[in-house]
Amino acid sequence: MASILTASRSHDVVLQGAILLYGTAPGSFSYATAHRVEPDDSGRPVIGAGVPLNRMALIHAVREVAQNALPKGEFLPASVLSISPSAVTWWCPPAMRRVFFSCKELGKRTAVVPHPGLVFQASHAGFAVFALQGDDRPVPDSALFEPPYFNTWDHGKICIGSAHVPKQIDVASIDGWEASFFKSAFTHPNHGGKRLAYERGEYAFWQDMLDGQFTDYPKQVLVPMQNTLADLIAGKLEK
Repeated sequence: MASILTASRSHDVVLQGAILLYGTAPGSFSYATAHRVEPDDSGRPVIGAGVPLNRMALIHAVREVAQNALPKGEFLPASVLSISPSAVTWWCPPAMRRVFFSCKELGKRTAVVPHPGLVFQASHAGFAVFALQGDDRPVPDSALFEPPYFNTWDHGKICIGSAHVPKQIDVASIDGWEASFFKSAFTHPNHGGKRLAYERGEYAFWQDMLDGQFTDYPKQVLVPMQNTLADLIAGKLEK
């Protein structure tokens, strides 16, 4: 049982009461009682005697909880594409960014190289990245492309490995999610579908990238998916 919180700060909450629901079967409720919760001599919360909970009191309690559970208003940067209770989706325009590699084939290397436009999504299902052909902010019907990176699985999923990712999934944590991707070393291509179309393969591609062979990202190497940004936001990626 949770201990009672001290109200030492204005935003702390204290366990105030309990609602007990009664019914003839699990999930079927026909009666409710309201109870005060007070600490015993040891400070542990104890549910006191209850009184019948009428309809208006029950509606009031549910409304109060629902109101406080709603996301608070916050500034949304232009990079944010979608917010839902379970996911945040955002966009990174094409740019020069540093990458890190640590693998037998390429050694331990780092360099600033061109990247395509990217769409990231942090959700309760995991962390994912997708590439874009265009340079502009994507729209719902923008086509998604396979992420041309090591440490990624099919359907854009990122292998977190030992990377430190934020515990929160919200707009304020976007920078932390991005840092966990760009500042982690790429170690190996994961099994699954084709990630990029380069005649000499993915190791040769990244070798050329690290050696400065490209001043702009070669978008012809991107492999199309059968999905759009709208599919990603709706959770309807083709499996």
